[in-house]
Amino acid sequence: MTERLYYSDSFLRNFSSCVTDIRELSRSDGQSVWQVALESTAFYPTSGGQPHDLGVLTAISRSGAVLEVPVTAVEEDENGEVWHQTLKPLLAGTEVKGEIDWQRRLDHMQQHSGQHLLSAIFVQQLQAPTVSFHLGETSSTIDLAVNSLAQHSLERVERIANELIAEDRAVTARKIDRSEAEVLLATGALRKLPERDGEIRLIEIANCDLNACGGTHVRSTGQIGGLLVRGVERVRQGVRVEFTCGLRAVAAARQDFSVLRRSASFLSAPRSEVPAGIERLVADAKASAKELHKLREEAATYHAVKLAVEEQIVDHLRLVRRVFTDRDTDYVKLLASRLVASVPQTVALLVSEQQGLAFVVLARSGDMEFHAGNLMKEALAARGLRGGGSPDLAQGQVPAEQSGSLLDALEAAVHKAAARTSEMA
Repeated sequence: MTERLYYSDSFLRNFSSCVTDIRELSRSDGQSVWQVALESTAFYPTSGGQPHDLGVLTAISRSGAVLEVPVTAVEEDENGEVWHQTLKPLLAGTEVKGEIDWQRRLDHMQQHSGQHLLSAIFVQQLQAPTVSFHLGETSSTIDLAVNSLAQHSLERVERIANELIAEDRAVTARKIDRSEAEVLLATGALRKLPERDGEIRLIEIANCDLNACGGTHVRSTGQIGGLLVRGVERVRQGVRVEFTCGLRAVAAARQDFSVLRRSASFLSAPRSEVPAGIERLVADAKASAKELHKLREEAATYHAVKLAVEEQIVDHLRLVRRVFTDRDTDYVKLLASRLVASVPQTVALLVSEQQGLAFVVLARSGDMEFHAGNLMKEALAARGLRGGGSPDLAQGQVPAEQSGSLLDALEAAVHKAAARTSEMA
């Protein structure tokens, strides 16, 4: 079984080892993906909410040629073996030197250690236990088993976490027997205990937290480098808290400041007045949207009257057929509704053409007795398309080049239905 060097030293960046096994994971288009096992490794496999390390394995052949093999993933199998995923094979017995991506490792240690600290404070201050942890590419989250979190409580937890970071408390790792761990769990000294036999690895933050964990961690809370709570949302199992630590927190704060500065520039206002400026813009936008809606309705009413005047009733039917390239679908639908509501014996066949698509509306006045939805459904089905609607109004969408033939088919169906109604009368 692979010796895990990161257990004893999470700050180990380089190591020497030997390949013990190799297997082909997959093959696609002549390219194989391999998994390599080593006698010992500093590469951390994905586990416990923490992603795997990345890095390089370097081998030197008998001829002296140097072969660099990037490690693209690391995982642990059901037997506890650590496998390093590569795109190049390394034969068993090959001596290698490993180098992990230190920037990624340090980031993961800061986030994971910050999570331990944050989870401990949530329990101590709010009796809110952590039920899951996820370390993402840009931020991390913990899910808490509580119904809600007050803003002042959240700010207090964040402040305490940063105070403990400033105190630079020691973070240590040790292994104990499971029986001893069970005693610590029973007394409340240990927060949780995994369901596994053998030795249990504990991570302790001095006078703050004791937790079973196999991940990589900093040596003291000061190396977490600060903790920033980014947001809170409700989830199925409680409340999800998003946070960042260390260099991520610095990058997030810098990004937030950049957004704030740009917003202030657009508003021509000091940064402190950005929220008030946005509130004014939102209020103005709502008022403008309301006024625009009113104007659209008035325009549609006048437009409907104009269309009704332009078309006369022939054989008990006023058919208004128009194609618009400068009107959106909502307006065309509103126009059709207003048109058939304003005059009797009227059918509207209106189209809005935009970006190569035609939105077709068929509407009828209340004294017409055919079912608009059925006519639209049948006409579209003949073209392998779907659509329909109510007896009074139907709609469908076709490629713009098919709009003419669809309108012809609908017009013919309308005339046929109108003639049948006249015969019955």
